[in-house]
Amino acid sequence: MARERRRNSSVLLAMATLAGFCLPAQTAIIGTCTIMVGASGTMTPNPAISVLGSKQAGGSSASATVVASSLLCSLLNLLDCYSVSAPAPAAFSSAPSGGGTNVTFASVFRLDGSGVDNNGSVPQRIVNGTHPMQVDLTATKSSGIFPAGNYQGTVTVRCE
Repeated sequence: MARERRRNSSVLLAMATLAGFCLPAQTAIIGTCTIMVGASGTMTPNPAISVLGSKQAGGSSASATVVASSLLCSLLNLLDCYSVSAPAPAAFSSAPSGGGTNVTFASVFRLDGSGVDNNGSVPQRIVNGTHPMQVDLTATKSSGIFPAGNYQGTVTVRCE
């Protein structure tokens, strides 16, 4: 009987040791991608008041910082562990009466200080590290003009 207990305890010790080695492996596979929202952008109208956009004269881009970190990506030297996107909203978050009708939205973003506009809906692959991001939103009214008032559009930055 004593021999059987020693053998069982050896098996249990081996299983516990193996389980202990498995736990850190799980955390190594799961990485993190943190998005820190920076300054809000400002949308301004074009002279015909049919376009509101942060790239119009007097407008400004919104900013964010994306920090990607994955041990597995570092160990395997992968370049595409996370993707970032900033799709345009379907509607204004708030707008005066009639301001949100017949409007289409488009967004672009730039990463790491590059001057290259990426379509907001198309994910861009990023490597581990810190990535400054600028986001621009444009709203175009297909007929008529934007009525006077306050408008707000919200672009959601995604890291997947």
